[in-house]
Amino acid sequence: MAKPRKPIVAIMYDFDKTLSTKDMQEFGFIPSLGEEAKQFWAESDGLAVEHDMDHILAYMYLMLKKAKEKGMPITRESLTLSGKHIEYFPGVEDWFQRINAYGKEQGVKVEHYVISSGLTEIIEGSSIAKYFTKIYGCEYLYDENGEAVWPKLCVNYTNKTQFLFRINKGVLDVCDDRTLNGYVQEEDRRVPFANMIYIGDGLTDVPCMKLVKLHHGQSVAVFRRREKLTAKKLLSEKRVDFITEADYREGEELELIVKTAINKMAVSERLTRLHKKHKRSIT
Repeated sequence: MAKPRKPIVAIMYDFDKTLSTKDMQEFGFIPSLGEEAKQFWAESDGLAVEHDMDHILAYMYLMLKKAKEKGMPITRESLTLSGKHIEYFPGVEDWFQRINAYGKEQGVKVEHYVISSGLTEIIEGSSIAKYFTKIYGCEYLYDENGEAVWPKLCVNYTNKTQFLFRINKGVLDVCDDRTLNGYVQEEDRRVPFANMIYIGDGLTDVPCMKLVKLHHGQSVAVFRRREKLTAKKLLSEKRVDFITEADYREGEELELIVKTAINKMAVSERLTRLHKKHKRSIT
């Protein structure tokens, strides 16, 4: 008889201001232009408004435009290199190993995913990239010279939810829509929504937070110290289950929330398997 597959708990993260202390472009790319971050984002937002344009596509276009003007075309290598300068909230860099070990103790396998409107290439250059099962972020298409020419993938605030379904069904390749849209019974899905934890920092994460919460997973809004207002609003509107400071260190509240959620999911999985065993015994 085949050994039953170990239950999976998926933890999904936004990246900017959730794991990193500010937008990832501000650690390497924007300074290389000789500009202030505030100036860059204001110009990007203005471009989006002027042309009735998606805000994420606006910043991706502006990055290409400004890099070309400076004679420093964007390449995968240049973006990956800028990822090495990312600064994280306290405890992030040893968070994944701690949580993985705890999951193992509880009899579940923990997987980590990023769903970000930032750039996959920058995240891939970060010190924590190795811990993610999959990184979903915006990406460029590169020409024969290795230079970025077009957005290959745009992850905006509403289409983020498609990646929850990809993780749910185990259809991780973004080009595989046929399998994703095929019918799969709930009990056959790789990661039940009830086994998901979504961690984000604000309004841009609301669709994912709400979806996970509605399906009995856990949604957590994190905030920077002294910046609690948005998180409190999300909690009062019942869009998230918990709010807490973006402090990933051992013994802090975020760790307690996530470990308790893992406990709940592990117990639920054991009860489900026990129920199935009893059903089989009477048929």
